[in-house]
Amino acid sequence: MKNLGSDLFDPPPTSTMDSDCSNDVVSRDADFGFAFNDSNFSDRTLRIEILADDNSPESFSGYDVSQSLSDWARHRKRRREDVVKKDDAVDIDVIEEEQIVDCNQPDTEDGFGCENEDEDGVAMVEEAKSENEAANCNDSSWSMECTTVLRTITLHISSPILAAKSPFFYKLFSNGMRESEQRNVTLRINAYEEAALMDLLNYMYSNTLKVTTAPALLDVLMAADKFEVASCMRYCSRLLRNLPMTPDSALLYLELPSSVLMAGAVQPLTDAAKQFLAVRYRDVSKFTDEVMRLPLAGMEAIFSSDELQVASEDLVYDMILKWSRAHYSELEERQEILGSRLSRLIRFPFMSCRKLKKILTCIDFDHDLASKIVLEALFFKAEAPHRQRILAAEESLNSNRRYVERAYKYRPIKVIEFELPRQQCVVYLDLKREECGNLFPSGRVYSQVFHLGGQGFFLSAHCNLDQQSSFHCFGLFLGMQEKGSVSFPVEYEFAARSKAAEEYTSKYKGNYTFTGGKAVGYRNLFGIPWTDFIADDSQYFINGVLHLRAELTIRQ
Repeated sequence: MKNLGSDLFDPPPTSTMDSDCSNDVVSRDADFGFAFNDSNFSDRTLRIEILADDNSPESFSGYDVSQSLSDWARHRKRRREDVVKKDDAVDIDVIEEEQIVDCNQPDTEDGFGCENEDEDGVAMVEEAKSENEAANCNDSSWSMECTTVLRTITLHISSPILAAKSPFFYKLFSNGMRESEQRNVTLRINAYEEAALMDLLNYMYSNTLKVTTAPALLDVLMAADKFEVASCMRYCSRLLRNLPMTPDSALLYLELPSSVLMAGAVQPLTDAAKQFLAVRYRDVSKFTDEVMRLPLAGMEAIFSSDELQVASEDLVYDMILKWSRAHYSELEERQEILGSRLSRLIRFPFMSCRKLKKILTCIDFDHDLASKIVLEALFFKAEAPHRQRILAAEESLNSNRRYVERAYKYRPIKVIEFELPRQQCVVYLDLKREECGNLFPSGRVYSQVFHLGGQGFFLSAHCNLDQQSSFHCFGLFLGMQEKGSVSFPVEYEFAARSKAAEEYTSKYKGNYTFTGGKAVGYRNLFGIPWTDFIADDSQYFINGVLHLRAELTIRQ
């Protein structure tokens, strides 16, 4: 039997169901709109009972898109709260030789109907409520509280067309029970679902929709999920992706997988929402206050991105920790969300060692988790560059991106510190060929801050114009962060690897007494023009990476 998670119109693969119609007759692109509600092309009658719903939202017509989506989400939340108060049973009743299906399923998230502005496309017959129908309100088999039937709509339908599109209707028409042999089928829906269901039925015949606004498309999408029309869910998802997106709409789309049964059908839409948020908040430091107000789904979309433009991973850690404290005041709850969700967003191997040490004493992290995180980060830092690239490549194949480097504003470094016989540190800075190429003609790139003797230092690589020779060249500088008027004497040495020796070779030595905000270095570190330095056959790039080293020692 065909997998009921898809419909007959979805190739590949192509297959047939146990119905009167196969793929030889019904194709995915066929337009059977002419047959909708036409007795000449129908084999059954569908009665739709519209039930009164006191919580039915007002029409969305006339709202701007952003306001409509906000209202749509608010009303859906209210409906969800109402639905959970009702029974979990779903009943199918047979009354007077007519199949009646109550579609108000409490275990299914209901969509909200909006006014259909294209009502002239459907011919229908409305019937007044009879006394017998009113009496049936007391039937204990109903799966919802007694609700008045406002009206009924009678349509002529083709069971092969509906069954080919929907596993719900396929099972309804082919389950071998007495009900499946009845020519008359009745569905009971709430008033707020009416417009969306009519749009859905039109789609099942014509493969297209007339509605174009985001709230109306979301209503149809929810109805399509309820009646298991995956192709319509994908169609709505595609139309929604083509509409202008806002942070509010993107966050709403991210909630859809938890609101629908067939989450895979909306995956492209949720992926687009994640991409929108990641791009909008790429330079996260410009939107700190706004990001702090986002829900968890928004944080995951932003901080899982490789393209996040952030000063360093230390800042990512600080922002996520600050967000968790603001949204989860209870320590136990905060430890749980950090351990299960938020810690995956932080790429600990690219944090500084000073910040990693703080994790071990941070009560927001479970102690065992903190120890595991720090050990993994330190082991990665100790690996040779080629091993780090292998680990990063392996990680990129799955959802965990902890070893994949982001587009940091300040380049990560490795630091080895010594206290005896003198205070000293050795700093390793690796730059990719593309990063160096982007420095031309007057750019610069900064390293993360490292510390010596309680003072913060940084390295900066420059593309300079050699004033004596009038050509561009590569320069390396050492700077001290501004911190009062302290005077700090330092011996320093710059070294680089080359293809010939494959070891670090000293390029420049010097002594300098630093004061706040000062920097010192060499404008032409390799003594060659920029074109020779960046050339394909340059001896300073090993497997596309420039390896630099700086040794700093405090003078006695």
